[in-house]
Amino acid sequence: MSLGLELWLFSVAAGTSLLGGMLGMASGVFIVPVLTLFGHLDIRSAIGASLVSVIACSCASAAPFLHQRLTNIRLAIVLETATTLGALTGVLLVGAISTAFLFGLFGLVLLLSAVQMLRARRQGPQIVSGRWAAWQLDGSYPDPERGGEVAYEVHRVPAGLGLMYLAGLLSALLGIGSGVLKVPAMDTALRLPIKVSSATSNFMIGVTAAASAVAYFVRGIITAPIAAPVALGSVLGALLGARILLRVPSARLRLMFVVVLAALAIEMIFNAFGVSLTRGPS
Repeated sequence: MSLGLELWLFSVAAGTSLLGGMLGMASGVFIVPVLTLFGHLDIRSAIGASLVSVIACSCASAAPFLHQRLTNIRLAIVLETATTLGALTGVLLVGAISTAFLFGLFGLVLLLSAVQMLRARRQGPQIVSGRWAAWQLDGSYPDPERGGEVAYEVHRVPAGLGLMYLAGLLSALLGIGSGVLKVPAMDTALRLPIKVSSATSNFMIGVTAAASAVAYFVRGIITAPIAAPVALGSVLGALLGARILLRVPSARLRLMFVVVLAALAIEMIFNAFGVSLTRGPS
């Protein structure tokens, strides 16, 4: 492998991990299309590289997020059970549901999530009684924006678990990361601050990707010449993304996430009709 290609892989991983780490999304949403369309890599090699990127991104950003108490580990463990169950269900249903229908459904879900997040940004967080305090899922984090400690309560846990199940289901059926659905679910259903949602989602996607990466590694799909520069670039991008997340205003972060959701939703809906905005007619 040439030095130029290694530097390009490093740069791509750094850029996608910066965005993914900051938004709490799996960087595979961005890195797989870039590697296949512009790097002309085989789709399986691109997916293997994206898994390495997600794991490196999650691990690298874990320390800053944990130090700032943005990651709600107890909540992540509870929600990950629903996501895993949904993923297992999706594996059993592969081939039984039309791919075009799934792309359309996923696109509509993303659009609805974007609308809900915009409403939350305009109306502000709702303060309601914390029914789930006994689960000890509530928390707090320091917010330089407000100049002090911000306490938050976790609401509507059953609704959040249901959305996490749906995220895992669609993730398995379509072969995509579920982080793009986890953040809106935590934001709109559980009423978490956007920074807490992003940090907690980042922690969760690393756990999920690690399980998948083992299978890909055993099959020989993850190769060192590709994985090494991707891992290094992902670590750098994730560290920068974590620093940006800690400093960027919550309203701006929410708006960035809504823009990404809308762009992905449009791509998914076009895919439902057999047209890809990046690959042309299928």
